[in-house]
Amino acid sequence: MSVLAAADVGQLLQLVPVQRAGVALLVAAVGLPVIGVVIVGLDIMPVRFAMMHVALLGIAVALLTGLDPMLCALVACALAGAGVAPLARTPDGLSGAMGLLMSLAIAAALLVLAVSGVNAAGAFSLLWGSILSVGTADLWLLVVLAVVVPALFWWRRRDIALLLYDRELALSSGVRVDRLTLVLLVLVAVSVAGAIKLTGALLVDALTLLPALAARRLGRSLVSITVWAVGIGVVVNLTGFLVALRFDWPPGPVLVLTAGVVVLAVHLVPERRISSWRAPASASLPSSH
Repeated sequence: MSVLAAADVGQLLQLVPVQRAGVALLVAAVGLPVIGVVIVGLDIMPVRFAMMHVALLGIAVALLTGLDPMLCALVACALAGAGVAPLARTPDGLSGAMGLLMSLAIAAALLVLAVSGVNAAGAFSLLWGSILSVGTADLWLLVVLAVVVPALFWWRRRDIALLLYDRELALSSGVRVDRLTLVLLVLVAVSVAGAIKLTGALLVDALTLLPALAARRLGRSLVSITVWAVGIGVVVNLTGFLVALRFDWPPGPVLVLTAGVVVLAVHLVPERRISSWRAPASASLPSSH
């Protein structure tokens, strides 16, 4: 039985859509977990749901105008990420901004769908994700993110570490906080939108947030947390994908469950063996040299 199963998986891996999906997950594991580190560090957990609604608005506009749905979703998310950046200075911070964005986006999306008469089912179906339908353009987007996100993180690692540690400390240290926050939020928004095609909007945590949550328990600095997040992302994505192929299960839920098991396992590590990068800051913030 095991030999037959291995043969079945091997045959599936010879199919071009399956190969493209596997490559997409591998590439996604390089950039998206780093985005998860930013999400956790900025405390903007609602960003996944906010961008899901913004993506729906972009898709609704695309269906109305005849433009490419995913392109419109990406543009809408990028503009939304840039638009909420100034609200980081408000007392409610970015979490409150994400809640506002979520409400406005879903209301606008539903209004566009209702007024235009566009089939709402067609708009919502694009949010469920279909990893085997990943196209060349989707793959290239993930490749760009896999290059740009880690490169930016390494280039501005000291400034990003200060920003994620404490906004006021970053300001007093000469970091251009507003511009850096804007860039990070745009990258977060575009990354979440780009991951929708792989797992669906509701399961995007498997590629972004969950590897970062596990990595925070293992890393002793922001750089090591990032490395752990990428490593966990690669293991989770490849393992979940192969398990899904082996048992003919939908990849999205399998990826979430696999990542969830890793997070739970990591949290069984005794607390005394964990050293957070947030304390002490002087010892853990990476040098710019």
